[in-house]
Amino acid sequence: MPPAKKRTRSYDSAKIRPAVLAQFRQVRDAVATLTPEQLARPTRLGDWTVRELAVHLSMVLGSVVRYLDAPEPPKHEVPLLDWPFATESAAAQVDEDVRELVAGAGLDELFATTLARIEEALPAAPDDRLVPSRFGAMTLGDFMVTRTVELIVHTDDLNAAVPGLDVPYERQAVAACTRLLADALAVKAPGGSTEVRVPPYAVVQCVEGLRHTRGTPPNVVETDPLTWIRLATGRAGWRAELDAGTVRASGERADLGALLPVMS
Repeated sequence: MPPAKKRTRSYDSAKIRPAVLAQFRQVRDAVATLTPEQLARPTRLGDWTVRELAVHLSMVLGSVVRYLDAPEPPKHEVPLLDWPFATESAAAQVDEDVRELVAGAGLDELFATTLARIEEALPAAPDDRLVPSRFGAMTLGDFMVTRTVELIVHTDDLNAAVPGLDVPYERQAVAACTRLLADALAVKAPGGSTEVRVPPYAVVQCVEGLRHTRGTPPNVVETDPLTWIRLATGRAGWRAELDAGTVRASGERADLGALLPVMS
């Protein structure tokens, strides 16, 4: 895991929490419309069908409730910027948990129960409350930011698996997701020679080399938020997006292909 730099970006809980809940409700409403045939469709997540993906989306908030029900850990262990690099280590356990839930309650019940419990538990919990994530103790405020990544990335997986579904993307959730993944790139490839722009949400400098100080940077990468999120999580390929024109890159140090994905 790359060492996390000192966290400099702050996230407004008054925006993050409503955005997470709003995105979850949109997913719930969309999943409720799916037919058995649609739920059986394949996804881009290995051998998961849409049903497994939907169950995982319910777990994104279900984990918040489960952690709030657990005793508070004694000390803070995981900074926010360590989280993107830790997620791959939990893939096997996540798969096991999803398959266990698939065999249990129906999707409507699962989403309804999860939403009711989170709406009851979250308002009274302060941002600095520690929660026992899979990777170690995090603050609730940081953990809620990670929920924006999980929800936006997997909402996009859901839309890709079911043509025409078009679940909306909550703006504040997309913003937080974009920023966290951009900051993670800067941790993975520290430096100041390349500027990565994801308007209107994030600008970071990364990659070793001569640091840019003024004027137009010599090495620039620019793309839109959803393309960046797909690149950063391995849903899209660097070369394919360059060829499609969704990524614009200029300068000898502007090739990020070897640094992507940031999180998988």
